[in-house]
Amino acid sequence: MAPKIFKKALAAVFAAATLIAPVSANMPEAKVNAAPDSYHDDWLHVNENAEIVDMNGNPVWMTGVNWFGYNVGSQIFDGAWSANVHHCLDLIADHGFNLLRVPMSTEILLQWKAGKPDPIIKLNEYENPELTVEGVEGGTPMYSFDIWNQVVKWCRENGIKIMMDIHSATTNAAGHNYALWYDSNFSEKDWLDALSWFADYYKDDDTVIAIDLKNEPHGKTDDGIFAKWDGSTDANNWRYAAEKGAMACLEKNPNLLIMVEGIEVYPKFEEGESWASHSVDYARYPWSPYHGAWWGANFRGVKDYPVDLGKYQSQLVYSPHDYGPEVWKQEWFYLEDSSKTFTRETLLDDYWRDTWAYLAEDHISPLLMGEWGGWVDDEHDKTGENRHWLKEIRDYMIDMRIHHTFWCFNENSSDTGGLVYDNFQKWDDTKYDFIKSALWQTTDGKFISLDHEIPMGRAGNGISLGEFYSSGAKSNMADVGGSSGPKTTTPVVTTASNVTTTTSAPKTTQESTTTTAEVTTPDVSTHQTYKFSKVETYPTKTEYLLEEDFDPSGLKFSATPDKEYAGPFKASDFVITDYKDEPVSASEFSKLPEGVYTVKMNETYGSYYTYDLCSGIDISFKVTVGSDDPGTKPVSVTLCGDSNCSGDVDIADAVLIMQTLSNPAKYKLTAQGEANADCCNVGDGVTNKDALAIQKYKLTILSALPEK
Repeated sequence: MAPKIFKKALAAVFAAATLIAPVSANMPEAKVNAAPDSYHDDWLHVNENAEIVDMNGNPVWMTGVNWFGYNVGSQIFDGAWSANVHHCLDLIADHGFNLLRVPMSTEILLQWKAGKPDPIIKLNEYENPELTVEGVEGGTPMYSFDIWNQVVKWCRENGIKIMMDIHSATTNAAGHNYALWYDSNFSEKDWLDALSWFADYYKDDDTVIAIDLKNEPHGKTDDGIFAKWDGSTDANNWRYAAEKGAMACLEKNPNLLIMVEGIEVYPKFEEGESWASHSVDYARYPWSPYHGAWWGANFRGVKDYPVDLGKYQSQLVYSPHDYGPEVWKQEWFYLEDSSKTFTRETLLDDYWRDTWAYLAEDHISPLLMGEWGGWVDDEHDKTGENRHWLKEIRDYMIDMRIHHTFWCFNENSSDTGGLVYDNFQKWDDTKYDFIKSALWQTTDGKFISLDHEIPMGRAGNGISLGEFYSSGAKSNMADVGGSSGPKTTTPVVTTASNVTTTTSAPKTTQESTTTTAEVTTPDVSTHQTYKFSKVETYPTKTEYLLEEDFDPSGLKFSATPDKEYAGPFKASDFVITDYKDEPVSASEFSKLPEGVYTVKMNETYGSYYTYDLCSGIDISFKVTVGSDDPGTKPVSVTLCGDSNCSGDVDIADAVLIMQTLSNPAKYKLTAQGEANADCCNVGDGVTNKDALAIQKYKLTILSALPEK
């Protein structure tokens, strides 16, 4: 059974109602307004000016941060293996981040929905006693969904709102590299079911205030699998899927903000190209038939095909991602031309404006920059251009009041770094100083939460949304607060049965006539990963004496594109099985009895965050463990034909003999196994005739071994 969430006040249906209309001629005509309770008063909506506003119509600024882990297989935030999760959330709040974007997967949501057990949970029980069943240091880790709900509670206490992001279909550190919102493991229906369940579960808790439907849809035509944006109902049309995903959420909770990301490329229709155009035109290289962008950042298609949520249009927010040259040296950074550098104006003209910025500049839709971030130190940013880009994007978002969630809190993001370091123990003040001015705060430095009652953090440097507007304070967000004061409109909270549309679907606009520089898309993913190709050499040592440790040195394999792995490998990188195919611990190798063992390498090796993750590994080989050096002492036969020393004779013995003869570098017999294997013409050594004799014996052609 899935554990129950910390329950809230149950007056939701009545408290959330905007109006109660008369149902009888005998009832009074006056409208009655119901004040929402503290679990339903913080929902946000989009007004006719493309602003995100609270229930009173007051503009807000969502300025948050990403913290991943649930999407990669940790079943919890990364860093919980060394740091206290509650303390980390306190740090996030005390530093002024009012929104937490949490990458997840379709898989983990469906696991929680079904109440399936955790395959693993990377929790340090000594650092996080509050997250153990017993509540003590070193206790039993709680179920991951129970931990998540404790996180929701702690976020609420800190004035932090949550945006859940479907980062991938399958839980995997490299899962976001798959272009679409479904894969071979989880269908589009699974994705919709997961969204619907999550929205319904938290419909009475406005701590969970938004859902990002899918992280970074991408791909190009020649990739085979790619996301497009048009007016079709094709299976890879992200716009069409996003409308379905939004409805799955909003029909359960019509108050959620829905983040819709873009795609990667958009055809140059104005030059006669289409979705069928090849990704690269080699005759005109580096010219491209497509307008390129960062993954999930291309919104050119919105001009002709805006997302239409009908009566729920007031909940739509477009959400691009943007990165600097340390993630990929895009053409618009001019890094190959020493005579030029980029500015805000060139970034807008060359890339931002026609790709996504027009949505904010033309007041078509609010934007939330779901990911932006990068290195700010001399070691990683040797030219200073990454810091240059950070300043340009930061200041533009401040000036345009673009909502954002910084990437990221985690230190284990290899292409950007994070806000913490030293195994999640220390806060990076230098990087924080780059971000701080883009966090919503009063002019005297008080961080503003998105909760009407609960202030930001516990450090005393935060205020609630209600306090900000009632005080008349000024903030760093233009035209908000100050002498204009709060608006006094009627509170608006919607229910599934009572939805009022506050904005219409964005109107189609003509293509901008601004001339832009042609751009090309990245040829590799943000985090490079590799695919196993072949074994180059097997381990040097395949014969062991008793009590010797396992030694994989000498193993070397290649992967595509253009990668070679030669270790050092650890025992934990392998799985060892005995003749019964039962696993034995590689770390306990020195304790194994005499016999033949199969060593198989894990399917993945390396780290996604250090650019060297290899998947699809298919490496296995035999090792033998014997009591003495096989060349120094004669060995007596224990059971004729028992080449794998399993205690009986079967077809596996014949197979091992043939494997040893055909590939001696990979397969070995123990000294005992070699003595037992010589079962035809004893004394002539191990040959294929011995394998044939065993097969005859198993078919009862021979009544006994050896064959003479």
